[in-house]
Amino acid sequence: MRSPRRVWGVVGLLVFVHLLLHLSLGIGDRAPDLLVIALLIAAREVGVGRGAGLGFALGLLDDALSVLAFGANTLALTLVGAGGARTRDLFVGDSLVFLTSYLVLGKWSRDLIHWIAVGERMREPFVDAILVQAPIAAAYAAVVGLVVISVIGLGWESVR
Repeated sequence: MRSPRRVWGVVGLLVFVHLLLHLSLGIGDRAPDLLVIALLIAAREVGVGRGAGLGFALGLLDDALSVLAFGANTLALTLVGAGGARTRDLFVGDSLVFLTSYLVLGKWSRDLIHWIAVGERMREPFVDAILVQAPIAAAYAAVVGLVVISVIGLGWESVR
């Protein structure tokens, strides 16, 4: 059984490091999307309502950093948080294959929902944004997420 304190500590640390990388160091898109990783880790521990609420809060935080499409990150992370929390009821166990696909699909779906929500004037072409850049970003986030899960030791035995 995972310790709730450890999970929430990891979530807080990931949010802090995300802000550090994006604001303080100015790395931007070259840094992994640690907000999505934090949300997906927490969503496996809470219900749909709390997962959506955490996604909403993290989305507002992310939207505060980019004012061009305010609300798109909030919508995307709210839906990803609700969907991620729903997997707890649908999938039992935490195998390496499941966690990898969970993280990849979570990040890719966040990018897809965000792309839909930003509107035509601000979005990049679908093929470039969703079929080329998003899978690369999703794989990057999944690798970082699996490293975080392994190093911190969240009780997912199959990853270690």
